[in-house]
Amino acid sequence: MPKYVYDFTEGNKDLRDLLGGKGANLAEMTNLGLPVPPGFTITAEACRRYLEDGGLPDGLQDEVDAHLAALETGMGKRLGAADDPLLVSVRSGAKYSMPGMMETVLNIGLNDESVQGLAKQAGDERFAWDSFRRLIQMFGKTVLDIDGELFENAIDEAKRSKGVDSDLDLEAADFQRLVDTYKGIVREHTGSDFPSDPRTQMRLAVEAVFSSWDAPRAIIYRRQERIPADLGTAVNIVAMVFGNLGMESGTGVAFTRDPGTGQRGVYGDYLQNAQGEDVVAGIRNTVPLQDLEGIDSESYRELLEIMKTLENHYRDLCDIEFTIERGKLWMLQTRVGKRTAAAAFRIATQLVDQGLIDLDEAVSRVTGDQLAQLMFPRFDVGADLKRIAKGMNASPGAAVGKAVFSSERAKELADQGEAVILVRRETTPDDLVGMIAAQGVLTSRGGKTSHAAVVARGMGKTCVCGAEELEVDGQERRFTGPGGVVVEEGDVLSIDGSTGEVYLGEVPVMASPVVEYFEGTGERGDELVEAVHRIMTHADGRRRLAVRANADNPEDAARARRFGAQGIGLCRTEHMFLGDRRQLVEDLILAGRGEERRAALDALEPLQKSDFVGLLAAMDGLPVTIRLIDPPLHEFLPDLTALSVKVALAGADASPRDRRLLEAVKRLHEENPMLGLRGVRLGLVIPGLFAMQVRAIAEAAAERTAAGGSPRAEIMIPLVSAVQELEGVRDEAERILAEAGVEAEIGTMIEVPRAALTAGQIAEAAAFFSFGTNDLTQMTWGFSRDDVEAAFFSRYLDLGIFGVSPFESIDRSGVGRLMSIAVAEGRATRPGIKLGICGEHGGDPDSVHFCHEIGLDYVSCSPFRVPVARLEAGRAALAEGSTDSR
Repeated sequence: MPKYVYDFTEGNKDLRDLLGGKGANLAEMTNLGLPVPPGFTITAEACRRYLEDGGLPDGLQDEVDAHLAALETGMGKRLGAADDPLLVSVRSGAKYSMPGMMETVLNIGLNDESVQGLAKQAGDERFAWDSFRRLIQMFGKTVLDIDGELFENAIDEAKRSKGVDSDLDLEAADFQRLVDTYKGIVREHTGSDFPSDPRTQMRLAVEAVFSSWDAPRAIIYRRQERIPADLGTAVNIVAMVFGNLGMESGTGVAFTRDPGTGQRGVYGDYLQNAQGEDVVAGIRNTVPLQDLEGIDSESYRELLEIMKTLENHYRDLCDIEFTIERGKLWMLQTRVGKRTAAAAFRIATQLVDQGLIDLDEAVSRVTGDQLAQLMFPRFDVGADLKRIAKGMNASPGAAVGKAVFSSERAKELADQGEAVILVRRETTPDDLVGMIAAQGVLTSRGGKTSHAAVVARGMGKTCVCGAEELEVDGQERRFTGPGGVVVEEGDVLSIDGSTGEVYLGEVPVMASPVVEYFEGTGERGDELVEAVHRIMTHADGRRRLAVRANADNPEDAARARRFGAQGIGLCRTEHMFLGDRRQLVEDLILAGRGEERRAALDALEPLQKSDFVGLLAAMDGLPVTIRLIDPPLHEFLPDLTALSVKVALAGADASPRDRRLLEAVKRLHEENPMLGLRGVRLGLVIPGLFAMQVRAIAEAAAERTAAGGSPRAEIMIPLVSAVQELEGVRDEAERILAEAGVEAEIGTMIEVPRAALTAGQIAEAAAFFSFGTNDLTQMTWGFSRDDVEAAFFSRYLDLGIFGVSPFESIDRSGVGRLMSIAVAEGRATRPGIKLGICGEHGGDPDSVHFCHEIGLDYVSCSPFRVPVARLEAGRAALAEGSTDSR
């Protein structure tokens, strides 16, 4: 029988898969000799079994009873005893931090008898009744699924009737009456009394925490953060320590460095006479952690020593939750803290300079997604701004959008393409959907460690918290600011998460210093830019994958090169036929055979040549992969319905050209163009089309060579399904190149499943493969991206059919398997074949890692994503331990 329960003395930080992050770290702190309340952890495996079987696994209750008995012996108290009760908390703790997404129940063990014992034990009747009402409130909402607003409304009414604003102003008798009120709410909404048996309370709380793994908000959060759905959560049962035993007690959250900026120093929040849930919920504004020195200097000094110990032990920023119970410091949790993108880069290089980690580890500690966040624009503070408030700079960034006052409205407008700012007094886990939909979050309550701040930082969302000058009215969907400024729902706000500033209207933005660094126009003295430079330089030295860019014009190519691209992996020549040149393509389509078609092609060729000269010049000395025309020709013609109406309305006066165009549109119309006359099929069916493009490439290369350049053109044939298709086009292309005295590799895109499955044959005629993963994904799944993403992808995500859209990250099981087959068979036929990817997946971090794993030579992506791909290629090599150059 598996072991389901571990005492804190039995675990360690490396058992996160089994004990969850919280349990593993409580065990680690216990083993370090830090002041941790005693307790034990029920494993995530028990949760998985519970969710699969619909009940607690066999043997679990016996293990829990044995560990509880040991805890009672060690504490000298019994759970819920009438005279001197042991109380425990039941807390979730998954492998990956999911702040506020799952459940916690405090004060398990209280009932009508033990509350009297707690009052006597603490010498504080008010504290005892407050603790009891907290248990009923948490238990009612978490375990019994009662609407939490019912309890909140009851305590608000108690404060109103007493004429006070704060919970601190309520007395013992007030809380005793609240307990009776809360019991009535439980009875009314469940048909049963609040359970008084302490062991029943604990068992039901454990089951509720297990069940919360599949709560809607937890599912949404996992999907947002790409956390696997099958991990389950551990449960930690911990002896209660109390921060609400008067003003000499309190609770707080501390970070060993600023998670917003990465700066070293004392950072966090403290709240006197409070439990941890009060800090996270933001119902009372905290004081800065530094203020603890004046409140309780001895606990403050001890806390600083523990923070130093933990940071050196974990070799990283640590997020710490603690409670002070009448002058005694207790550590309730630690974990490697969530941080902003800027903090991640700064902290990684700071730890290198301190000798705690090396540069390999620093590269592994940051991500491409974080780098992308650093490349977003920032506010132009030199503009004419109308500042209306200032709060806490909880999560950096510049966010502009329409003010909305509910998560439902945020999602509704975001689904319509609107940018929104979610405005709340304070957020709760139920606001997750709105936080994901919004550009940024603004709250009038809560500190830098409130729910809004922690979750926003984890998601990379801009957040300003605790803007106390704002009076938020969620019911009326407005807030009032200083001087009587009123902001209604729909009014545009700009919030600066780096400074905490809140502005009315749209504030203009400017380029980020990181983008300026990549462009070569910024200053190198900035600490963040220096951190990015060091990490990017090291990642480049470690990666095996080359990184190219998808670019269709010299300007994009030049920018991509500044961003570190090592060539062009995809030039889409059809983009060169748009605008004024569309007329020439129409002429080609309308042309008859012979001289008329030749004339149309001759008109296009010099334009194509000029384009290629610019691209080859911008990438001089680096490979430029030019894909011959891919989309169906009807895309260059007028819409069938619009043209039909135009000709019909003109009647006999319709121009001969419009009539010929309509005839051509009808002839070329396809029900499913993705599977029709496109790609290599065009080159085989329309004589001279591909030859014109190859000739333009050859002449451009010859012109660049004559000018002293070093052009490296590569010709890519699209949509090949059979080697015979490729051979026909290749033979003609090689003849044209030979006539021009130019050398160029000829290869193909692998974007059709049959091509992947016959890659061994195709490699006989191809010098390189480049995976066109957009089309390969469409054809493998059998759906058109343009038609289905809005139609049913959200439902597929809800059902778990997709963990993430296959157009966002490579589907390893299906599309990835086809790619792996093509790699193996292609290299078996031609060992030196060059292999790359040019679909937009080439800039997705997870896809870059996959491309490294299957042995591709390069990835290619949009110019803006080139730095992301460079970093992730380095991280992929380090993850594998492979740093050889190919």
